Amino acid sequence: MKKLFLMTIILVAVISFTGCAKKVGDKETSNSGNLDGSLEDLINEIYATADLDSNFKEYVESGTMLVEVTEENAEYHLGKSDIEYEEALASEPQIQPGAYSLVLVRVKKDADVEAIKNEIKENVNPNKWICVGVAEENVIVDSIGDVIFLVMSDEQAQNLHEAFLALGK
Repeated sequence: MKKLFLMTIILVAVISFTGCAKKVGDKETSNSGNLDGSLEDLINEIYATADLDSNFKEYVESGTMLVEVTEENAEYHLGKSDIEYEEALASEPQIQPGAYSLVLVRVKKDADVEAIKNEIKENVNPNKWICVGVAEENVIVDSIGDVIFLVMSDEQAQNLHEAFLALGK
């Protein structure tokens, strides 16, 4: 009887834990709405699922690099150096033929995501590149749970944004 009782408890626990996350493609979203997985994996998923034209897709695959956003370069990538976050990763061109940036920021637990999004939107510089820039309407800042998405691109901002939003479905 004790074995049956113990097996029932274990079965209930397993079912409870598996119910705490829902599968999103190859990603999981916890009940808190946060995206699981590394920022690099999330960026790769965005690129893999975005409806990008072939020239831009080739540009992303061969011409961009991932850069860790640190205190020293946060102002360049996010517009301010005093934004508090857990981790951030930028995908930027290796050579600047045009204006393009995609950044994911994972905020600290219990952070005010909306306030941080507003800080980024108000302070990010869409003209940070030499001789080129991005129109204000092509600077998109959004979030899913604890991950903030920033993209600046005159060509593909909307398509990349849609791919990011699909991670949360």
